[in-house]
Amino acid sequence: VVQAEAIIETRVQNFMHWLSNREIVPTIVRYQQDAEALRQAGPRARGASAYVSLEPCAHHGHTPPCAEALIKAGVGRVVAACVDPDPRVSGQGLAMLRNAGIKTEVGVCEAAAQSLNAGFIKRVTEGLPLVTLKLATSLDGRIATATGESRWITGEAARRRGHLMRATHDAILIGRRTAEQDDPELTCRLAGLEDRSPVRVVVDSALSLSPACRLYATARQTPTWAIAAADAEPARVETLSELGMEIVMTPRSAAGVDLGEGLRALAGRGVTRLLVEGGARIATTLLQAELVDRLAWFRASRLLGADGRAAIESLALDRLADTPALLRLTNEVVGEDMLETYLTGR
Repeated sequence: VVQAEAIIETRVQNFMHWLSNREIVPTIVRYQQDAEALRQAGPRARGASAYVSLEPCAHHGHTPPCAEALIKAGVGRVVAACVDPDPRVSGQGLAMLRNAGIKTEVGVCEAAAQSLNAGFIKRVTEGLPLVTLKLATSLDGRIATATGESRWITGEAARRRGHLMRATHDAILIGRRTAEQDDPELTCRLAGLEDRSPVRVVVDSALSLSPACRLYATARQTPTWAIAAADAEPARVETLSELGMEIVMTPRSAAGVDLGEGLRALAGRGVTRLLVEGGARIATTLLQAELVDRLAWFRASRLLGADGRAAIESLALDRLADTPALLRLTNEVVGEDMLETYLTGR
């Protein structure tokens, strides 16, 4: 909120909050931040300009419309970086403001705002979360030695960056095999960001992972979901539900579960940004199904050789023309390792 060319109040949107029943509602916090900025500004907001990364909402949901809050605050001008693609909004928020006599502008820094809101936009327009596949490998693309040793291929700085990535995603997904072999926590363990741990999701078609594993045993401390096939044993569903787990049922496929439908189910529960951490089978399945939007590849300065375990299994490609198209965004040094980030060319 800006008055006389001076910033009088700011609030940062945050999509990573969940309700007590563990259903994520990412829009709640965004709307509350607009209203909170106005509340903090108080009378200083009257006649001021409000700058927002997304068009103010115009519908009643868990909170009143942001457009309504802006009108009540008496702001004189609203600058929205991009229109909200949600059919319940889609220009109606700006129209509400104009009808109240408030000047509006849209499209300022639009590309940056669309990148910032990419997860929300994809969930609204495609019914899917924005998927980032994170890989941590040796220089020759191996995630473990032939015996399965993988801790730690990359250095401490890279692992800290990985934890920061967890803090900026709504949910994190791994397969049953990785959960079984590594028994990970999948939390953010950076000082001060522990409460930003994402919802943990395990692809466990038959719900065969032991209830004693860390993910399932701590489901009441950090929300944990399992994507299972619809024909999973009811007794297993009941056992895990009693631990505080959320079971996401999807159609059974040759691979166990239909991951595409699984991701749609996550989006339906409010997940906008999904981080995938492994393993090779999950990574390969998502790449083949063209469900990966971004790739974050950490490479360590070590070689494991051909007998090491590959990060990506066979893609069954006969021609170079059929390889997944990738657009490199960044290439940076992270401690002793390299981090390359890509957009997929879908």
